[in-house]
Amino acid sequence: MFLLFSKILPPLVYPLGLACLLITAALACLLRPQGSRLWAIRFLVAALLILYLSSNGWVSRALVRSLEWRYLPLHDIPTADAIVVLGGGTRPQIPPRPYLDVTDAGDRILYGAYLWQQGKAPWLIMSGGRLEWLGEGGSPESVDMARLAEAMGVATSAILQDPASLNTYQNAVNVKTLLQTHDLHRIILVTSALHMPRSLGIFSKLGIPTIPAPTDYLTSQRQNRKGIPGVLVDLLPSAEALQATNRALKEYVGWLVYRLKGWL
Repeated sequence: MFLLFSKILPPLVYPLGLACLLITAALACLLRPQGSRLWAIRFLVAALLILYLSSNGWVSRALVRSLEWRYLPLHDIPTADAIVVLGGGTRPQIPPRPYLDVTDAGDRILYGAYLWQQGKAPWLIMSGGRLEWLGEGGSPESVDMARLAEAMGVATSAILQDPASLNTYQNAVNVKTLLQTHDLHRIILVTSALHMPRSLGIFSKLGIPTIPAPTDYLTSQRQNRKGIPGVLVDLLPSAEALQATNRALKEYVGWLVYRLKGWL
């Protein structure tokens, strides 16, 4: 039940969902026999401000950086017993897709395989299942991640899988079971930089010695646009900025919920 509500309710407080609720409220005010025109205007102005600010380049980058830059990549990552790669970076091989699709977060798999090839750990653990009711049919994501890692040269015998986890907390719990089964202790955790603060907090809470290895950065040190054209671009609403803001807010909401449940 928690998983269901965690997928349905939060989008209502993200910018797009919240703006839709405010516009609906404005229409309700206008449709009432003695509707309040003033309240309708207030709701519409609030919806417009939310959409504009959340799709603004400056606001979006600042919000994303507040999470991504907490854990910057280490110059020399220490060795560990296993490299753990969290799911969320693939789409299954379902027609008309000719092969597995990799999303932006697919950098996790690439980086995890790279670290294994660098000899940072003898084991590579792929963690992630799929939610059938979200239309994510096909094999568990851990299977697809393992296929990609093998295509990059990772030995099949070096890969362990957690195909059952459906959220970050389950990732950590199931990985801990795998570690205990194989007598492994310290891990290198690979996930998106935006996702790292919450993920690292959960693994640490479970007593797993963890080295953060973030990847999939949405922002960079040279991303600030220069000159008047750059300023104008940042002033215009952007679907890309809106998506980045939404992802950052999702992490903050997730952190709050996990904190209240005692998982952090």
